[in-house]
Amino acid sequence: MLEDYVVIDLEMTGLNAKTDAILEVGAVRVRDGRQTETYGAILKCGRELSERVVELTGITSEMAADGREPEEAMQEFFTFLGDDVLVGQNVIFDYSFLKQWSVNHGQTFERNAVDTLKLARRFLPAEQKKDLESLCTYFGIGRERAHRALDDAMATGIVLERLKQEYGTVQPEAFLPYALCYRTKKQTPATGRQMDGLKKYAAHYGIPETEIPEQMTRSEASRLLDRWIAVHGRMPRD
Repeated sequence: MLEDYVVIDLEMTGLNAKTDAILEVGAVRVRDGRQTETYGAILKCGRELSERVVELTGITSEMAADGREPEEAMQEFFTFLGDDVLVGQNVIFDYSFLKQWSVNHGQTFERNAVDTLKLARRFLPAEQKKDLESLCTYFGIGRERAHRALDDAMATGIVLERLKQEYGTVQPEAFLPYALCYRTKKQTPATGRQMDGLKKYAAHYGIPETEIPEQMTRSEASRLLDRWIAVHGRMPRD
């Protein structure tokens, strides 16, 4: 039975690993079924946060602007993970962002994992909701801050241990780690020419520069300009 692992949870600026950014990371190291050490950090994401993200996480654009430099914090995060099995609630979603970040930075990131969402779907009644909040209510797990990375990781770890207690001896094979698979390609950063063009377009049409993320890929910059052109038209040539 799985006793040593690391539980992870991420908060992001959106749902697409190719176009959205990691906003917060949280991880809990578990040894012999007990939570022994934690890691958490808010990351600078180089963009204004949507009202939906702020409402959901409680993380404001100001908090993100004061966050850790992504490269530094993410290296610490990966060091904390080590080679442990990962545990997460719908873990492939978090993994997709970690894998994309790794690919973008020329690193390899392959892991085995256990997914509490899959386990809940396997063992709990069909009518029981399977999101993390509902699972915490089902198992009587108290929480202070929902949708914050470290708090969610800690709660997910407790959910796994409760599932193990109730169903681990019945179907121990369900708790075996499996290889995560997410294929992606490196996202090339936007060129200086693209960024200058966006700033020039924004200045011409009175678009706040805060709508231009500090960090963008080439495809993101192209899509942003296309959206602006659809609304304002092409900028007159000098």
